[in-house]
Amino acid sequence: MRESTPALPDPLAQFSPAVARWFRNELGEPTPAQAFAWPAIAEGAHTLLLAPTGSGKTLAAFLFAIDRLLTELAAPEAVHTLYISPLKALGYDIEHNLQVPRAGIRATAHDHGIALPEIRVGVRTGDTPPADRQRLVRRPPHILITTPESLHLILTSPRARATLRDVRTVIVDEVHAVVDNKRGTFLSVLLERLEELGARPFQRIGLSATIRPLEEVARFLGGYSEDGGAFRERAVRIVDAGLRKELDLRVVAPTPDMAYLPEGSIWPSIYARIHDLVLNHRSTIVFVNNRRTAERVAAEVNELAQVHHGSVSWERRRELEERLKRGEFPALVATARLELGIDMGLVDLVIQVESPHGVA
Repeated sequence: MRESTPALPDPLAQFSPAVARWFRNELGEPTPAQAFAWPAIAEGAHTLLLAPTGSGKTLAAFLFAIDRLLTELAAPEAVHTLYISPLKALGYDIEHNLQVPRAGIRATAHDHGIALPEIRVGVRTGDTPPADRQRLVRRPPHILITTPESLHLILTSPRARATLRDVRTVIVDEVHAVVDNKRGTFLSVLLERLEELGARPFQRIGLSATIRPLEEVARFLGGYSEDGGAFRERAVRIVDAGLRKELDLRVVAPTPDMAYLPEGSIWPSIYARIHDLVLNHRSTIVFVNNRRTAERVAAEVNELAQVHHGSVSWERRRELEERLKRGEFPALVATARLELGIDMGLVDLVIQVESPHGVA
């Protein structure tokens, strides 16, 4: 059921003094997405937040969890917050972005004579080395970032599964990427297994910039609980902070006459057009539909472009993503592995070559 969520006169009044002071000093006023979402999250309600990219929705989801961890008498030696991303690269991006509030809040508290505990963050994906996986079991992070597939592996391991017994918050990011496919069904089952494992129910928070109808997505996020032999939908608070951004969107034909192709193929014209566009912009991402096309396009624009896809090593992909944010090369040619919610940094042009596989 859709519920309206009125913004408080001061949304930051719901946080501890150190968190509120850090936020005000570093970020100023909360965004509409944060101001509308925090009352629902503070109440412990399952929450679905729709907000555009760059609106601070990820911090809206995490900040209360961070606040609870910092203000509890003793940080638990178990996972408190579980963040589930459909994409490994997005998880590493989140790990990096959480360093700022964690360090900033502790520094702010220290300046006022308050000692706060350290919050540990860990990442568990298919790229995580075995030694690091064991370390996550021996000393669980307070915030664990993972994917649906890796969560399944955790739940099938008795020792790893035990680290999730006290999870209090589960954040499902980019929920539109899983809600209507087999991966979403798989995730729903995993969340119910996690529910059965825990000593108490956990709060579910779903995030997306591009999904409707919200009521159906809320049913997916909340799932069903058993009550006296009957199954009932869990209530989910819907926070619609979606704003329509002004887009400069163009559908471009690489040649004026598709019947007349001087070289017998349209691809030389595509390469030339991409080359010109890259030269006239600060930083460009070129999305293609498969690895072969990615390699071919990158080769044709010569030294201007780097390439990013599933066959590139994990270390190399991480390096490219960080350099992309800093604007250190003119163009990156990538498959859909890069597209879900990644912080694009200084990118000012995105090109999609051929029709994409989906519109989400």
